[in-house]
Amino acid sequence: MANFYTDNPDLRHHLQHPLMKKIVTLKERDFTEADKYDYAPRDFEDAMDNYEKVLDIVGEICGTTIADNAEAVDHQGASCANGRAYYADATVQNLDVCRKAGLMGMAMPRRFGGLNFPITPYIMAADIVSRADTGFENLWGLQDCAETLYEFGSEEQRAKYIPRVCEGETMSMDLTEPDAGSDLQSVMLKATQKEDGTWVLNGVKRFITNGDSDIHLVLARSEEGTKDGRGLSMFIYDKRNGGVNVRRIENKMGIKGSPTCELVYKNAPAELCGSRRMGLIKYVMALMNGARLGIAAQSVGVSELAYREALQYARERRQFGKAIIEFPAVAEMLAVMKAKLDASRTLLYETARFVDMYKIYEDIARERQLTADERAEMKHYSRLADALTPLAKGLGSEYCNQNAYDCIQIHGGSGFMKDYACERIYRDARITSIYEGTTQLQVVAAIRHVTTGNYLNLIRSYAEQGFGGDLAPLAERLAALTEKYAAAVAEVTEANNSAYLDFMARRLVEMAGYLIMAYLLLLDAKTDESFKKSAVVYTNMVAAEITKHAEFISSFSPEELKAYNIN
Repeated sequence: MANFYTDNPDLRHHLQHPLMKKIVTLKERDFTEADKYDYAPRDFEDAMDNYEKVLDIVGEICGTTIADNAEAVDHQGASCANGRAYYADATVQNLDVCRKAGLMGMAMPRRFGGLNFPITPYIMAADIVSRADTGFENLWGLQDCAETLYEFGSEEQRAKYIPRVCEGETMSMDLTEPDAGSDLQSVMLKATQKEDGTWVLNGVKRFITNGDSDIHLVLARSEEGTKDGRGLSMFIYDKRNGGVNVRRIENKMGIKGSPTCELVYKNAPAELCGSRRMGLIKYVMALMNGARLGIAAQSVGVSELAYREALQYARERRQFGKAIIEFPAVAEMLAVMKAKLDASRTLLYETARFVDMYKIYEDIARERQLTADERAEMKHYSRLADALTPLAKGLGSEYCNQNAYDCIQIHGGSGFMKDYACERIYRDARITSIYEGTTQLQVVAAIRHVTTGNYLNLIRSYAEQGFGGDLAPLAERLAALTEKYAAAVAEVTEANNSAYLDFMARRLVEMAGYLIMAYLLLLDAKTDESFKKSAVVYTNMVAAEITKHAEFISSFSPEELKAYNIN
């Protein structure tokens, strides 16, 4: 019987990172809840054992029920009738199994019925779920919206809604509209305050993942006469109160089990979440950062599945008297797939740990005043999380798509047929570099960390940790590549030309991401020999890519921008 946690030792490696001790101790407030809740850990070792046991349950459910149901879900898909969305039969079974196993509201505090997990093991569960069924990870992973409720809702709203999420009710974030895609400042769904102080919502939302959920977080225009982000607020809509119908669900290329809905709000009762006018400026930004980390985990799960499907087929398929894995061209493809998988995963968990650190300090600040050192540490990790999140989502989703492509290529003609899982994997993978901000928008979010030197400082901090033995030559190559990156950044920024910077942003961001992932793989290889092959393959790969980008920048004249202006 497959278990998607225990069959992948790389997950346990990342769970045991040295920073986890501080994360867990802070999250558990020095384990002071052990006397109040019988399932709360008494020390660090107890907490880690608890995470492993829960992840083992996640792995078992995913390796059997959810993975076994994936094909049936893809064939049946979600449906819409009489203003409601309906899950595929096997999706209903998946949700029921997860509810009964207590896998909803994992990161929520125990006082609301959650498991009080840090972000890192929760994201690990998302990684595992995505490997089993990418579309189902959307439904299960939207429990992360409860984090926004917890951070910005009133205590009364927390007590009202979060226990329902922990018991298994589903959530959605209703942001996008027909005329407001990534440009959320253009949202026009109207929020009207009645004389008694309550609110109603009117308008249309589109492309809403799990749009017929039980509890919705809704971005709406609360300020009459406004047209920008300062007129938007966040609201909570409870499906029990009625007022929202599903007009249609989208007929999508992939993730067929996840209903993507167009919603019509007609005098739908809602509650203001947090303060007026802060919906986009503060709350959606926090919501989107969490969602992007979730898509990064989803991407890694797809990469894992694509690599395993390709590896298994290459070992079994024989041509010219031998398994095709023995052909150098196929062996190289598999080695590169594994390197991309390992690189995106190590970046994912580095990002998750940074998110954990600053969010835990933010939560502690709700209970007491932070010390000066704690405030400084919170700001440090917040800056790092802000820098790495767009890299994890942007580059991780691109690697996910590349691995899905190569999975089909290794299968040859068979990969184009629905007889093999790789055809579904390819379709499911495609959305990861589009939703929750396209790869191009991740570059927009990341470029300021290039120009401020945040990425370069982080890269050099990794280099300072030192690498001996067989890893020393790789570290020397990365040091030389770092100087190429620094020179390219200087050349672009010193031109003082915003159009030129925008044009080169993708190349500069990719160079930074490649170096960060390469160094993280070296750090993994320092403590686990199994990562050395990927460190070698990935360093070779990114050396070519960084050199290519550096040469393009050095030989490019800003005057040539006119040639790229296609109207």
